[in-house]
Amino acid sequence: MDPATPEVPEVAPEDLIVAVERMVRYVRQSAVTGGLSMAASAVLGRLGREGPCRLTDLARAEGATQPNMTQLVTRLERADLVRRTADRSDGRGVLVEVTDTGLEVSRQRRAERAHALGLLIAELSEPEQRAVRVALPALARAIEDRRPDA
Repeated sequence: MDPATPEVPEVAPEDLIVAVERMVRYVRQSAVTGGLSMAASAVLGRLGREGPCRLTDLARAEGATQPNMTQLVTRLERADLVRRTADRSDGRGVLVEVTDTGLEVSRQRRAERAHALGLLIAELSEPEQRAVRVALPALARAIEDRRPDA
Protein backbone atom coordinates (compact mmCIF):
# COMPACT_ATOMS: atom_id res chain seq x y z
CA MET A 1 0.00 0.00 0.00
CA ASP A 2 1.22 3.51 -0.84
CA PRO A 3 2.13 5.33 2.42
CA ALA A 4 0.70 8.57 0.98
CA THR A 5 -2.71 6.94 0.55
CA PRO A 6 -4.63 6.63 3.80
CA GLU A 7 -6.25 3.29 4.55
CA VAL A 8 -9.96 3.29 3.75
CA PRO A 9 -12.04 1.27 6.21
CA GLU A 10 -14.44 -1.35 4.91
CA VAL A 11 -18.04 -0.19 5.21
CA ALA A 12 -21.01 -2.47 4.69
CA PRO A 13 -23.54 -1.43 2.01
CA GLU A 14 -26.21 -1.25 4.73
CA ASP A 15 -24.11 1.32 6.61
CA LEU A 16 -23.58 3.30 3.41
CA ILE A 17 -27.30 3.48 2.71
CA VAL A 18 -27.98 4.71 6.24
CA ALA A 19 -25.37 7.43 5.70
CA VAL A 20 -26.88 8.41 2.34
CA GLU A 21 -30.40 8.52 3.80
CA ARG A 22 -29.27 10.72 6.69
CA MET A 23 -27.42 13.08 4.36
CA VAL A 24 -30.34 13.36 1.92
CA ARG A 25 -32.82 13.94 4.76
CA TYR A 26 -30.59 16.63 6.32
CA VAL A 27 -30.04 18.42 3.02
CA ARG A 28 -33.70 18.22 1.98
CA GLN A 29 -34.90 19.53 5.34
CA SER A 30 -32.59 22.52 5.01
CA ALA A 31 -34.68 23.89 2.12
CA VAL A 32 -37.46 26.01 3.61
CA THR A 33 -38.32 28.56 0.91
CA GLY A 34 -41.98 28.34 -0.05
CA GLY A 35 -42.83 25.98 2.82
CA LEU A 36 -43.17 23.09 0.36
CA SER A 37 -43.36 19.39 1.11
CA MET A 38 -40.60 17.21 -0.27
CA ALA A 39 -43.02 15.89 -2.88
CA ALA A 40 -43.97 19.39 -4.03
CA SER A 41 -40.32 20.42 -4.15
CA ALA A 42 -39.46 17.31 -6.19
CA VAL A 43 -42.23 18.07 -8.71
CA LEU A 44 -41.08 21.68 -9.10
CA GLY A 45 -37.50 20.56 -9.55
CA ARG A 46 -38.43 17.95 -12.15
CA LEU A 47 -40.57 20.41 -14.14
CA GLY A 48 -37.79 22.99 -13.97
CA ARG A 49 -35.18 20.53 -15.23
CA GLU A 50 -37.22 18.55 -17.74
CA GLY A 51 -39.89 21.01 -18.88
CA PRO A 52 -43.66 20.62 -19.22
CA CYS A 53 -45.08 17.17 -18.57
CA ARG A 54 -48.42 15.38 -18.72
CA LEU A 55 -49.91 14.79 -15.31
CA THR A 56 -49.93 11.01 -15.78
CA ASP A 57 -46.25 11.02 -16.76
CA LEU A 58 -45.43 13.28 -13.81
CA ALA A 59 -47.23 10.93 -11.41
CA ARG A 60 -45.37 7.93 -12.84
CA ALA A 61 -41.99 9.68 -12.68
CA GLU A 62 -42.55 10.73 -9.05
CA GLY A 63 -43.96 7.37 -7.97
CA ALA A 64 -47.35 8.84 -7.07
CA THR A 65 -50.90 7.92 -7.95
CA GLN A 66 -52.65 10.11 -10.49
CA PRO A 67 -55.25 11.33 -7.93
CA ASN A 68 -52.48 12.31 -5.48
CA MET A 69 -50.52 14.06 -8.24
CA THR A 70 -53.68 15.90 -9.33
CA GLN A 71 -54.16 17.19 -5.78
CA LEU A 72 -50.52 18.22 -5.50
CA VAL A 73 -50.56 20.01 -8.86
CA THR A 74 -53.79 21.80 -7.87
CA ARG A 75 -52.10 23.07 -4.66
CA LEU A 76 -49.03 24.17 -6.62
CA GLU A 77 -51.26 25.85 -9.17
CA ARG A 78 -53.11 27.81 -6.46
CA ALA A 79 -49.72 29.00 -5.18
CA ASP A 80 -48.80 30.15 -8.73
CA LEU A 81 -45.88 27.72 -8.86
CA VAL A 82 -47.18 25.67 -11.82
CA ARG A 83 -49.83 26.07 -14.50
CA ARG A 84 -51.70 23.73 -16.77
CA THR A 85 -51.53 24.34 -20.50
CA ALA A 86 -52.91 22.64 -23.59
CA ASP A 87 -50.69 20.02 -25.16
CA ARG A 88 -50.08 21.33 -28.68
CA SER A 89 -49.29 17.83 -29.94
CA ASP A 90 -52.61 16.46 -28.60
CA GLY A 91 -55.50 18.91 -28.26
CA ARG A 92 -57.14 16.74 -25.60
CA GLY A 93 -54.02 16.57 -23.44
CA VAL A 94 -52.93 18.92 -20.68
CA LEU A 95 -49.37 19.68 -19.69
CA VAL A 96 -48.14 20.90 -16.32
CA GLU A 97 -45.38 23.51 -16.48
CA VAL A 98 -43.51 25.46 -13.85
CA THR A 99 -44.12 29.22 -13.64
CA ASP A 100 -41.44 31.88 -13.22
CA THR A 101 -42.39 32.02 -9.53
CA GLY A 102 -42.03 28.25 -9.30
CA LEU A 103 -38.63 28.38 -10.98
CA GLU A 104 -37.46 31.01 -8.48
CA VAL A 105 -38.73 29.02 -5.49
CA SER A 106 -37.05 25.90 -6.88
CA ARG A 107 -33.79 27.82 -7.46
CA GLN A 108 -33.83 29.16 -3.90
CA ARG A 109 -34.52 25.73 -2.45
CA ARG A 110 -31.66 24.23 -4.47
CA ALA A 111 -29.35 27.00 -3.19
CA GLU A 112 -30.42 26.22 0.39
CA ARG A 113 -29.71 22.52 -0.11
CA ALA A 114 -26.34 23.27 -1.75
CA HIS A 115 -25.41 25.53 1.17
CA ALA A 116 -26.34 22.81 3.69
CA LEU A 117 -24.27 20.23 1.80
CA GLY A 118 -21.38 22.68 1.59
CA LEU A 119 -21.46 23.13 5.37
CA LEU A 120 -21.35 19.37 5.87
CA ILE A 121 -18.45 18.95 3.47
CA ALA A 122 -16.55 21.80 5.17
CA GLU A 123 -16.58 19.79 8.41
CA LEU A 124 -14.61 16.98 6.76
CA SER A 125 -10.86 16.59 6.50
CA GLU A 126 -9.27 17.59 3.19
CA PRO A 127 -8.91 13.97 2.00
CA GLU A 128 -12.55 13.30 2.90
CA GLN A 129 -13.63 16.44 1.04
CA ARG A 130 -11.75 15.28 -2.06
CA ALA A 131 -13.32 11.84 -1.79
CA VAL A 132 -16.83 13.31 -1.60
CA ARG A 133 -16.18 15.59 -4.57
CA VAL A 134 -15.12 12.56 -6.61
CA ALA A 135 -17.65 10.02 -5.31
CA LEU A 136 -20.89 12.03 -5.54
CA PRO A 137 -20.54 13.01 -9.22
CA ALA A 138 -19.43 9.43 -10.02
CA LEU A 139 -22.56 8.05 -8.35
CA ALA A 140 -24.71 10.60 -10.22
CA ARG A 141 -23.18 9.43 -13.52
CA ALA A 142 -23.85 5.80 -12.62
CA ILE A 143 -27.49 6.66 -11.87
CA GLU A 144 -27.83 8.58 -15.13
CA ASP A 145 -26.35 5.66 -17.06
CA ARG A 146 -29.05 3.38 -15.59
CA ARG A 147 -31.95 5.52 -16.82
CA PRO A 148 -33.94 3.66 -19.46
CA ASP A 149 -34.11 6.73 -21.71
CA ALA A 150 -30.39 7.53 -21.41
